[in-house]
Amino acid sequence: MTSENPDPWDEGTPVPLYVITGGPASAAKTYDLVTLIAARSEPDPSMQPEQAAILSLCTYPLSVAEVSAYLSLPFSVVTVLLSKLVDEERLEAIAPVPVAAFPERGLLEAVIHGLRKL
Repeated sequence: MTSENPDPWDEGTPVPLYVITGGPASAAKTYDLVTLIAARSEPDPSMQPEQAAILSLCTYPLSVAEVSAYLSLPFSVVTVLLSKLVDEERLEAIAPVPVAAFPERGLLEAVIHGLRKL
């Protein structure tokens, strides 16, 4: 190609996000920014580079926000990629603990006070 009309598939040209996600028909599950993602398998050579990168990153659980930041991809794109990998059972999504599941502050203070008496 000439310098006036560069090759659109040149490595310097960014890939449109709809190509990465598989098009507009892709449906993603809803994830929180703090949902933990853990790999259940190794990446395959035939996988998309973004999916392989997610599996490589998540050998230790990472939040969806961290995965998005490490890949420099928007949260919405990452959730579509994660949904596909979870459906294929290559990833495990661990939901955050709801606030109501935490013990009350008074109970924690009573436990701390009891431990100090020991």
